[in-house]
Amino acid sequence: MRKSIVYIVSTEDRSIGAHRCLDYFKLPDYTGKTVFVKPNFNTADLCPGSTHNDTLTELLRAVREKNPEKIILGERSGPAVTAEVVAEKGIAPILKDFGAEFLNLEELAAEEWVEIDRPDLHWPGGFKIPRALTEADAVVTTCCLKTHGFGGVFSNSLKLAVGLTPKDFSTLHNTPDMRKMIAEINLAYTPDLVLVDAVEIFIDGGPMKGVRHNAGLMFAGNDRVALDAVGIAILKSIGSNSAIMDKPIFAQEQIVRAVELQLGVTRAADIEIITDDDKTEAEVSRVRGILQNG
Repeated sequence: MRKSIVYIVSTEDRSIGAHRCLDYFKLPDYTGKTVFVKPNFNTADLCPGSTHNDTLTELLRAVREKNPEKIILGERSGPAVTAEVVAEKGIAPILKDFGAEFLNLEELAAEEWVEIDRPDLHWPGGFKIPRALTEADAVVTTCCLKTHGFGGVFSNSLKLAVGLTPKDFSTLHNTPDMRKMIAEINLAYTPDLVLVDAVEIFIDGGPMKGVRHNAGLMFAGNDRVALDAVGIAILKSIGSNSAIMDKPIFAQEQIVRAVELQLGVTRAADIEIITDDDKTEAEVSRVRGILQNG
């Protein structure tokens, strides 16, 4: 079986780190296509509370260089109001620079949503995603590595998908199936690339505010299970809360359900972490060991 690649770099500069990750994976040609870009804007809190503008800028630059006809930045914040978050973060000038448009998912009309349902889902009556996402030719995302203090346990590439659903905290947060439901949203799309900002992370608390730690890392890939497994290994290598430290990586419910849904690798042995500098290799060797040992 071909291994899933996770490319990782040590950096304190998000622009440089993002550029290196994007240069390694090299997005495909998007000529004449529509690309849907999903950031992490649940609030306007400082990264890792939300996507850093430097990270978003480099991601949009990489997408624009592949000549798409349209770039859509789609997001639904929560608990904050989406329009207020975008304004507070100063996103409009960035979008203008790269000819991208913003799609406020919080303001979509009923007919602009598509329902996804199947018998094995834990969502009562299924879940909804934006029609624009289903009609896009490609999806590229960026997220922040952090713990999640409201039942998710951790937030990374799988958890990012929650912002693609309507704002309905009662359905998701008032059930023991929350972590399984998070994974299930990811059935709606397959990203060409996920860029993870782990320059500064939350090792407890989150997702808006938490205990900060300067991890000095950025990583990327297109296998969401692999990316989340590596993210948890990084949290374990630094030291996190009991929900992270006391459970094996592939026993975390988000990952268990994602594996069941065939969203990515099924075991740590199928993940290959790659770096290309000595500084990162020292950090990565420890993460590799934790990943393989669970």
